[in-house]
Amino acid sequence: MDIDVSINSDSISINIENPHRVDISKVTGNILDFGNKFGVDLAPYEMDKLIPRMIRGVAGCENGCPSDAQSLVRQGFGEFKLEYVEGGILTAVNTLGNGKPLEVKIFPDFD
Repeated sequence: MDIDVSINSDSISINIENPHRVDISKVTGNILDFGNKFGVDLAPYEMDKLIPRMIRGVAGCENGCPSDAQSLVRQGFGEFKLEYVEGGILTAVNTLGNGKPLEVKIFPDFD
């Protein structure tokens, strides 16, 4: 599973070996550090809550997405616009306070 986070046109990609045993603190720390490089505080966007929900939404999509990605999209998450993309990809888009787009994409592992 891969997580791709982009701010404007810059991005960071994080590989998740096992979606059922993720060090969320480490993953969200990397994302917050990425934002800080651009002077953007991502903490108010609740990455520590969004990322685990998105991971649970995508985990299992390798074989046709029996997970809860579509119910997560229906529920929503804060100000994020969530979208399920065919193939098991889950995206979350928001506009930062500085007007730049923040996008999080989670891709299932298609080994």
